[in-house]
Amino acid sequence: MKDDIPAPKTPNIQIELAKERNRAAAERTLMAWIRTSLTLISFGFGIDVIVSAIRSFQVVRDINPVRLSRILGLAFIALGIYAMIMAMIQHQRELYHIRRDEEYLYTPRHSLALTVAIALVCIAVFAFIGILVSAFTHKNSM
Repeated sequence: MKDDIPAPKTPNIQIELAKERNRAAAERTLMAWIRTSLTLISFGFGIDVIVSAIRSFQVVRDINPVRLSRILGLAFIALGIYAMIMAMIQHQRELYHIRRDEEYLYTPRHSLALTVAIALVCIAVFAFIGILVSAFTHKNSM
């Protein structure tokens, strides 16, 4: 009867230490994404606050802040929120992957950094075109 009970599996210290290093790396990665996301959100709020201050003080009468600034600020805030949510999901998946008892095999994943970089390029192109159009319309109205 005692032969039916499997012997407890002794943990391999090298594998357990490797899992701990991977977990710590996942924590550092999550913290980096939190900092990046907060920077994007803060930058979005900053754009909106600066434009609101210019509108309220009317420092220069010729400056007509375009709605582009509000859209640009909201785009940065939305990108920061998206990056933070995706980083949390990616972190949870990585922890689940590490906790499994199976062998740790590399599985290629979608790059969150590449997604955020592409979104930033899109926002920058949108801002550039908006400022360019605003400059030409302002130049022609003089």
